Amino acid sequence: MTGAVVWILGLPSAGKSTLASGLAGRVREEGVPVLVLDGDEVRAALDPAPGFDEASRAAFYRTLARLAALAARQGIVAIVAATSNRRAHREEARRHWPGLLEVFVDVPLEVCERRDAKGLYAKARRGEAPSLPGLGDAFEPPVMPDFRTAGGDDPAVVAEILRRLVQDRVRPSPAPAASP
Repeated sequence: MTGAVVWILGLPSAGKSTLASGLAGRVREEGVPVLVLDGDEVRAALDPAPGFDEASRAAFYRTLARLAALAARQGIVAIVAATSNRRAHREEARRHWPGLLEVFVDVPLEVCERRDAKGLYAKARRGEAPSLPGLGDAFEPPVMPDFRTAGGDDPAVVAEILRRLVQDRVRPSPAPAASP
């Protein structure tokens, strides 16, 4: 079996984690092992926690890329859900896994701000989070993503990604042999 890396990016609160969760469920249904590397969850697991300055962000995304490639080499579909606001971050990820599928959750800033359950945009507007991508820090959208969606709950895009994964990249695990 061959693994794969699916890199889901977009502004904070665009729906990356929602899309990753939906895709992971469908991949599991196909009998393919899957690992979701959600940027927020991985950040919370690291000690010390990475910062949000440019150098720390670059190191964090490099770590995510290496973890995803490591999982993919083990035959796992690694789904990364992370803002990854710079093209350089995604190019680095592609260096670690050249067949990476890039999925852009393309949601306008105003919509993300309305959805923001964590209050990140309000903090950024008060000057408490000056490096938030989309406000205080640039967000460089992908030029030619493999997939583009207008939100995290997009069954059609999930189906297309799954079709591409199963068809081109991964093979389901064989069914266990029946007991006599």
